[in-house]
Formats: sequence, C-alpha cells, structure tokens
Amino acid sequence: MMMKNTLLATALLAGLAMTATAAADQADATLEPVIVTATRTAITADEALSSVSVITHDDIVRLQPVSLVDLLRGLPGVTITQSGGIGEQTSLFLRGTNSTHTLVLLDGIRIGSVTAGLAALEQIPVDQIERIEIVRGPRSSLYGADAIGGVIQIFTKHGQRNGGLPSSDPLPSLSVTAGSHGLAGGQFGVSGGDSHAWYNLNLGGEYTSGFPTCRMGAAEVGAGCFADDPRNDAYRNWNGLLDAGYRWDNGTELAVTGLRSKSYVEYGGSPYGGNRALEEQRVAGARLSFAPLDPWKVTLSAGQSRDLSSTAYQGTYYGMYYPTTATGYTRSRRNQASWQNDFSLGSNQLLSAGVDYRQEHIASSTGYLASTVSDTGVFAQYQGTFGRNEVQLSARHDHNSQFGNHDTGAVAWGYRFDHGLRLTASYGSAFHAPTFNDLYYPPYYGVASANPNLKPETSRSAELGLSQQGEGWNWALNAYQTRIHDLITLNDVYYPENISQARIRGLEAQAGATLAGWRVQGYLTLLQPKNDGGASDPNNGKLLARRPERTVRVDLDRHFGAFGVGATFYAAGKRFDDAANRHHLGGYATTDLRASYAFARDWSVSARLANAFDRKYETVWYFNQPGRTWFLTLRYSPAAH
Repeated sequence: MMMKNTLLATALLAGLAMTATAAADQADATLEPVIVTATRTAITADEALSSVSVITHDDIVRLQPVSLVDLLRGLPGVTITQSGGIGEQTSLFLRGTNSTHTLVLLDGIRIGSVTAGLAALEQIPVDQIERIEIVRGPRSSLYGADAIGGVIQIFTKHGQRNGGLPSSDPLPSLSVTAGSHGLAGGQFGVSGGDSHAWYNLNLGGEYTSGFPTCRMGAAEVGAGCFADDPRNDAYRNWNGLLDAGYRWDNGTELAVTGLRSKSYVEYGGSPYGGNRALEEQRVAGARLSFAPLDPWKVTLSAGQSRDLSSTAYQGTYYGMYYPTTATGYTRSRRNQASWQNDFSLGSNQLLSAGVDYRQEHIASSTGYLASTVSDTGVFAQYQGTFGRNEVQLSARHDHNSQFGNHDTGAVAWGYRFDHGLRLTASYGSAFHAPTFNDLYYPPYYGVASANPNLKPETSRSAELGLSQQGEGWNWALNAYQTRIHDLITLNDVYYPENISQARIRGLEAQAGATLAGWRVQGYLTLLQPKNDGGASDPNNGKLLARRPERTVRVDLDRHFGAFGVGATFYAAGKRFDDAANRHHLGGYATTDLRASYAFARDWSVSARLANAFDRKYETVWYFNQPGRTWFLTLRYSPAAH
C-alpha cells in the first residue's frame, strides 16, 4: 500500500510537470515572493540558487494549521517527529541531517535551546506567524554553525505603513478555535500605521486536554517514556507579540520585535524525569538599516533568545501552573549581534560582508562542567549575473571559544534557458559544534549520558537542480549528496558518540498547477540517509534514525465564490527509531479535509478534519499520534478599505 501511494503521488507530480511544460509557450514569469534567508539580502524566490520553499500568509489561512508541524510536514526534504500531539516534543530533520543541523531564525534572531541544540518548534504559536522561508542545503558560510541541513526563518505578524497616508485607524483582528480533545484557543490583535510608522500587538492562548501520549508495553523494557502513564496529557499556551518600526524619508529604518510564549505541558513520565513541564520562549530584537552612501547599505541588528524550562512530577500547581515540587530547571540565554554591509558593484552585482557575534549561557539545576560559549564569525558573499549566467560565492571564518577556528564556503551557479527553464549547481561546506548536553550532561543514575571527547561535525554537500515556472504552474527537481564527518549519534544506551561518516543522498520533486479551477501542489522526497562509518562500525550501512526514505504530500484547493474546499494527502515510508535499526516504525498515510466560508465582509468560518480516516501510526517509538480530529475556527480579519 505504501509503495502504491508513492507511485500514485509520483505519477501526479509527473503529470503536473508535463501540464506545466506544455503551457510554457504562453507563460510569463509570475510575481515571485521576496525572500531574505537564502542570501541575507532581498531577492525573489526565483533568483535563489538554492532550493527554497515559502509559506505565505495566504497559505497559512488556507491550510488551517493548529501548530507549526501542520505547515512544515511533507515539504521537500522535511521530516518531522513528535512525541505525541500538540505541544509535545518535536524534532525536524532537514534533508536527512540531524535535528540539530537546521538553523531556526525568528525575525532574524537565532532561537533554540543551548542545552539540547534544537528549537522548540512545538512552542511557537502558529497564530503569530506571518510567513516562513525554508532554505535547503548548507548555509554555514553565511550563518555559521548548525546550518548543515539548511535554514528555516519564521517571520511573525508585522504592522504595515499605510501606503503613504498620514494616518489610519487601528485594525483589530480576532480568531476563536474549538476542536477535538477539548481544544479551545483564541487570538486578538491590533495593528496600524501611517506614512512612516507601523505597529502590531497580538495576544493569544490555547488549551487542549490531550490524550495519552505514551503507549507503554510491559514487554518492552525502556520503550517510549520509560513508564506506564495512561492519563491524558494536557497542553496550555499563552503568548504575546509586539512589533513596531519607523522609516525616515531618507530610507533609514528602525524596527523592533518581541515574542513571548509560555506553555504548560504534560507528558508521559516518571518521578525520575518528571511528567509536567513549564516551557517559555522569549525572543526580542532590534534592527537599524541605513545607507551612508548611495551604493552602500548598512544593517545593524541585535537580539536575545531565552529558553526557560522547569519540570515536576505529580506536583500541585497554583496560579499560572507553577510546580511546588520541581525535579529540575534549565535557563538558556543566547545574546547575538550582527553588522552587515551590502555594496552595489554595478548592474546585477552585489558584495556583502559582515561580522556576527554570539554568546550562549546556561543556568541549570544540573551540574554542567561549562556554562558559557561564544562565537565570532566574519563572512563575505558575492552575487553576480552575467547574461544568462548567475553566480554566488560565499566564505566565512568562525572562532568558537570551545572548539577553535572553522572555515566554510559555498559556490553556486545558475543558467537560464528559454521558456523559464533553469539549471543550478552548488557545492558547500558546514559544521556543527556539540551541544552542552552532548558534552557535559552528568551521569544519569550512574550511567554516562555525555561525552566530553566529542568532535565537531563537518559536512560537504553537492547539489544539482532543474526547474521551470510560468503563469500558474511550476515544477522543480533537486538531487544532492551530503557527507557528514564525525556525525554525532546516540548508541543503544543513549550515549553520544561520533561515527566517522554518514552519507545522505536525496531527490526532491515538486510541481504545481491550476487544473480545471483546482490549485494542485505536490511534493516528493526520496532519501537515502545511511551510516557510512566503515567495517569497524557495527551500524555501517544502517539507516539514520527516524528518517523515512520516502515522503509524499499533495495539496488540492478550490474556491466556489465565498466557499473554499481543500484536502492534503501525506504519506511517509517506514523508518527506524534507533541507530541499529532494530525498532521498526511502519509507513503510513493520512488525509486532511478542510472547508471555509466567507459569510460577511471580513468574517469567515473554517473547518478542518485531520487524519480523516483515523490512521494509527508513530513517528517516535511507542509514542501515540492523534487519530481523527476536527477543528472549527471563526475569524475576523479586516483589511484597510
């Protein structure tokens, strides 16, 4: 069945591509969204020499997500695992690399736990997101450590200047959501601006009574959450967003942003590791851009991200659910600053150069042997277009206070044929330093769970792409290979160790078109993520944990006047939960159905039925995933009239 699903989706993608190619003679380039993540400068998605995906505000409204997972799952190269439902621990594997190999930015600010090394995607409120940019492939030559698999940048909702008018009345927005498992949520916001300034304030919250996340089996010692905990696992979140800015007549611009998200999470656990947690994400930043000379633009930015966590077991909670008996706490802080200079060297040529600084610090009830690390990076990038040829060159030098110096680079080339056909090729290097948990987490009941002798991971990636697009259609193919040296993995007793090498090969296909009034978009990922450690490695030739070899996603949507209908089909092949490939996770397929109705000016109601056929599956061994669930949302979202 899994193979049939993959073949059907592949046939659909091929059909879309042939339909698009047949229409090439009459097509002009469509208006492309502007992105900044691929090159740290503003370009259109069509100008990027890397594989990119953009999730727009319209996409978010259309897909009706209740979490960030709903938006990202099934996109090219993206694999997501989750230990339960909404609010439970989430990991993202981009192009088969580790979950710590994807750099996540929020409004340009690097986020993620300093101890675990990955961003808490499950704690980012989807109601506060305006758009998302996903750049696949190594980006350490621009951003430094962690960007082996790529970069995901999340842009929160922003106010807008009012088209040059002196002022405008504040525009309120409101949404209320109800759903399965006692889900209740809401968001309220106010935004506005004039010819120079803009502002946006949003407050939101969400609650669900949840379901039992851990499927414990008496015969499986050490499986799942290491405990038999059959109770429902609830989740609550409160969040707030503030964004404001001002643009002077000479083009100088100052912008500030701040997001705070606080969550109470229940999970399957025990007295040793807890089963209740308070999680808090705080992100704040400011950006100043100006042009000292006509061809020279300067951007200064600074920010801080904080991850706060405390755990408890069966504690009594008061007020905002603070535990009276905590089993542990962790406070991680990341301070960062950047100075970027962009020089226009002539027609279609741009040189960018700058300095990044980052300092990371932890305070914890756990006795880490080190608590602070810093990194300073110097980078340069050249972008040029010569007729049909496009070139990007980038290089970076990082000095890490813990692991010394690292040099990374990338080169990319593109060639434009007639009818919108484009060929790209790229090669890049990247690196990732071990996390505090990897290096310093103390022994857990006498069992070592950290390795101070770990080496930094380094990678080399090569990619070849072919794409074409026109008015109302698009298709793209990207093939790549990544070799990661000294890849950090967990062995059977959860002890981190370096393996000499991993080899990841992949093919990504995507195609989209409008057929008989239906908007159809399909994605296919074929992946071969293997341990390539050699004969001395007992897991040589095994698949890397939790990464399926095939995923497929197809979106279909259509409007009939004020009514809208749509569906998303997603399928994933089998995978293994461990490095030795002993714990098998079966393939599965889910179908989501959705509908919407704009019943009055600025008012709409939408409904979504997720996993409509109630498929049972796991993405983490012995952790349940939600079955059939429904969601209903009432939305008020006026635009300036």
